[in-house]
Amino acid sequence: MQPRILRLNQAGQPIEWLDWQEAVCLFARELVVWTLGDVIKRVRGGYRRDTGIQTSMALPSIIACAGEQLARPQTHHPLSNPALFARDGYLCMYCARSFATSDLTRDHIVPTSRGGDDRWENVVAACRRCNQHKADRLLNELNMQLVALPFRPNNAEYLALINSRRILGDQMEFLRGQFSRNSRLL
Repeated sequence: MQPRILRLNQAGQPIEWLDWQEAVCLFARELVVWTLGDVIKRVRGGYRRDTGIQTSMALPSIIACAGEQLARPQTHHPLSNPALFARDGYLCMYCARSFATSDLTRDHIVPTSRGGDDRWENVVAACRRCNQHKADRLLNELNMQLVALPFRPNNAEYLALINSRRILGDQMEFLRGQFSRNSRLL
């Protein structure tokens, strides 16, 4: 599996993950203004007519791009089970045991049947046993407690969550510098 390239805006805010082909296009359009990290791929192009030398490009793991306007980091990230389970460290937020992704479920702290929303701040990873035990009840009705409070990840945290299996050390180090102080991902 090919590592992905972290794209930043010119101010150094993380924007998105790119594949190497998208990064090559940004370099070719001269939109890359600075880079960080190790070279993760070398790409060879055609041969120059005037010199006969083959062109090549070294792609670093992090690139910062300029444009007509400053690209803004996303603020509303889609809630998905893989990102949720990664946010919660693959732990059941009720019994604190570690589980494989296939054994976790999404649980609404305030059940949707009782007006709870399907949003980051109202959902946690739960094992099937704890989720079935809680059912459509509130935590205080069962005398249950959360192991950790749910939170909405900021852009750096979200990018780390959705690419957690393929993230490189230098990319994670850069993103960690932008995690919120209370992040469990630190």
